[in-house]
Amino acid sequence: MKIIVDVREKKSGIIVDLAKKGFDVDLKQLPFADYIIETKDRDGNVHSLGVEKKTQSDFLSSIVDKRILRQLLDLKKNFSRQLLIIEGDRNIYTLRNFHPNAIRGMLASIAIDFQIPTIHTKTSKDTASLLAVIAKRMEKPSKHYSLIQKRKAPTLKEQQEYLVETLPGVGPSLAKSLLRHFKTIRELFTAREEEIRKIDKMGEKKAEKIIDIINHEYKE
Repeated sequence: MKIIVDVREKKSGIIVDLAKKGFDVDLKQLPFADYIIETKDRDGNVHSLGVEKKTQSDFLSSIVDKRILRQLLDLKKNFSRQLLIIEGDRNIYTLRNFHPNAIRGMLASIAIDFQIPTIHTKTSKDTASLLAVIAKRMEKPSKHYSLIQKRKAPTLKEQQEYLVETLPGVGPSLAKSLLRHFKTIRELFTAREEEIRKIDKMGEKKAEKIIDIINHEYKE
């Protein structure tokens, strides 16, 4: 598996760590990104991930000179997938005389406006391990997650209750009372209005509406 690395990252120590992990590291002068991971998944699809890696200090400097904005735009234009890595183990909000909201604002813009994920690593070894995991993950088939909550099929009892609840003025409690009294939906639907009125909390108007729904002729 090959990872293309910009020559400016030669002294970072990440190249050595990637090689130890079995990756073929190709050192090049890259016009965009610091790392490029190109993989072909098991379905034969080619994916290219452009990674911009910054130390915490460099990230803050790039906010001041707005360099980060241009670099992120280049990632979006040239790679199908993009990632920003911020490396360092200090409190980024105390490194320089920065208002915390300026940093938060940029991180929010990267996530919302650019829609580029940002991952924080502590050291160069941590960054190398992250790149290795990402490269291996990209080779696996994509998982599709359903946003529709799956639930077990309703029981016969639940279906009966649901059907009776569709009658006008009938809630869960009254539906159960009707089913307990008439035993089956057929018996309920063939019952006389007088018998339906006898059910507790039924009332005359509800009974009339139910009978009307059951007996009224369907017209298109």
